[in-house]
Order: sequence, then C-alpha cells, then structure tokens
Amino acid sequence: MNKQSLKNKLSTLALSMFRKDFFGIYHGSISAKTESNRFIINTREAIFDALDETSLIELYFKKDYRWKQASIDAKVHFSIYSQISEAKFICFSMPQFTTAYSLKHETIIPKDYFGYKEIGSIDIIDPKQFEDWYDRADSEIAYYLQTNQTNIMVIRGYGVYAYSRDIHEMAKKLSILEKSCRLLMLDNSHSNLDTE
Repeated sequence: MNKQSLKNKLSTLALSMFRKDFFGIYHGSISAKTESNRFIINTREAIFDALDETSLIELYFKKDYRWKQASIDAKVHFSIYSQISEAKFICFSMPQFTTAYSLKHETIIPKDYFGYKEIGSIDIIDPKQFEDWYDRADSEIAYYLQTNQTNIMVIRGYGVYAYSRDIHEMAKKLSILEKSCRLLMLDNSHSNLDTE
C-alpha cells in the first residue's frame, strides 16, 4: 500500500474517531507502519478532524530531528512496532465511556452481545502514579501487549492503546469497547436508581 493511501486512511479514521469523541482536538495519536523501520504518525500540533499532509510525519526507527515534531506518543508507537510484528496500525484514544468506566473498575466484562463476542473481558491496567507515566509508558505498554498476547490495553484514567494488522478491525474493536462501556455505565446507573 502506498504512503498516500495510508495517510488518507489515517485521516479518514481520525475524523470519524474525533466525531465520536475518541480524540480531543490535540489529544490522541494514530499511526501506520510503512516499512520494517518506519511509520507515519500525527504531529504534535495535529487537529484530528482535519489531518492532512502537514499533520502527518514519517519517522525512522533511528531517531532524528523529525521526532521533535511528532506526537508525544511516538515513543510508545515505536516500541510497539519494534516489538510486535503483527502491528501495522496503532491508535491511542481516550473514549469517554471507556475511560470513565476504568476509574472505578478492575475489569471490563461486556454484558452486550457484540462486546461479549468480539472483545470478551479486558483487564484495566493501573498506571500507579501519573507523574512519571510518560517516562514508563513506552516500555510498559509494549511489554503488556506482548506478554498478555492482546492487541488492546485499557489504562485507568488515561485511555486505550490498540493495534491491528487492519485499520478497520482496530476501529471496530475500539467502537465495540466504547459501546459496551457505555451500556455497562447505563446499566450501573439504572441499578443504582432501583436501589434508592
């Protein structure tokens, strides 16, 4: 697949995810591996409802001046790509229901059909302290994904990392996860009303 086609796919997915509130104006990251030692990722100043040529940058695994322009999450994406060969696309998002659900729960166990069939239960990872999270994130996220043989990681109060060989499959799983968490939260609030 050529680089322009990859950029178009990233731009289209970013707009869709922005509209669904998975990305903030400057919050989140999305990337695609272009070669064994390169990937395209959004820049630090990227606005997710309008990704274009200037808001996507190709990085080599060997760091150079371009890394300063790239997303703050570039180190995490690099770590995943360099350790997990199945990763072709990576996304970091902060879907509001999934992130909110992560604040008070240890595991996501979907009660809806699609969540149950497509994603099953997902442990919520506690980053412990946020003060040094970005110093630890690149190694801890890739390590967790690899050792647990999963392609999705929910981090308490932070968001969701996902990777896939197929961009549409990645988007589908993130969407199902968010819908499942929304339903769980609605079910919990309904249960709380019944007990009052």
